[in-house]
Amino acid sequence: MASESRTSQFVHLHEVLQKHCKPVAADPQRSVLEHLLFACVLEGAHYEPAEESFAGLVHTFFDWNEVRVTSIAELAEVMASLPNPRRAAHRVKRVLHSLFEENFSFDLEGLRKQNLGPTIQWLEKLEGTDRFVVAYVVQAALGGHAIPIDPGTMRALHVADLATDEDVAAGVVGGLERAVPKAKGIEFGSLLHQLGADFAANPYSPKMRSILLEVNPQCGSRLPKRRDGRRARTAAKKTHAAEAATPGEGEPAQEPPPVAGKKKQEQPPVTKNKAPQEPDAAQGTPAPETPAKPKPR
Repeated sequence: MASESRTSQFVHLHEVLQKHCKPVAADPQRSVLEHLLFACVLEGAHYEPAEESFAGLVHTFFDWNEVRVTSIAELAEVMASLPNPRRAAHRVKRVLHSLFEENFSFDLEGLRKQNLGPTIQWLEKLEGTDRFVVAYVVQAALGGHAIPIDPGTMRALHVADLATDEDVAAGVVGGLERAVPKAKGIEFGSLLHQLGADFAANPYSPKMRSILLEVNPQCGSRLPKRRDGRRARTAAKKTHAAEAATPGEGEPAQEPPPVAGKKKQEQPPVTKNKAPQEPDAAQGTPAPETPAKPKPR
């Protein structure tokens, strides 16, 4: 697709996605803080489980400060419908901690009145935010033009040859905001996010392969192979296991569970050879008796 212009490539992508997905609009009733936290939940997930998990946070806890002081494990339990609830819980907690330490408040409505440039810089410095979260807040809450792209979406674009290796490394697709007009930004962003969530869930599904080939008929050789996926899943399991073993803020470290059918081997007691003790003259220890000589007959 190198001969096509960047704009025509993304226009064609938009047309393909419109046939397979339905656009999702951001909730206009949400505050800036709610958009920020919802973005932390939405990254890497479909809209339905993200909405369910966000509603769980709202209705389970008294306020956002209670969420801030709740353990990662308990937050992950509330957001169990997400693909990676612990990672989402960690993002939410870090954002709330960062806001509380800086402002002792969670009111961000003043950001709507500020210039967009300094606001974006401030959001990027918050603990727990990344490019996806910042772009979502800019688009959904601040009226700016930004297309949120999470890792799953970036991988799908890379397979379709719409993102270069440099784009993947930087986490930004060059020229995307220029190619997609602002009036279509929210619709395009929601459709693109659904593509990324589907790709992250199962990049080998026939439907996913069909969509990517419809976007770019020449990307067949770039489609992921299952043998590569096995290696990726093995690495992902190790990563998830490490994350699960890492205690959250205020959580005690847990010992790894014992292997089933295996008894813990006890170490034999170590015995030390005692050195022979010298007789203590102060205690009056008697010397050994000399045997008497036999008398001559």
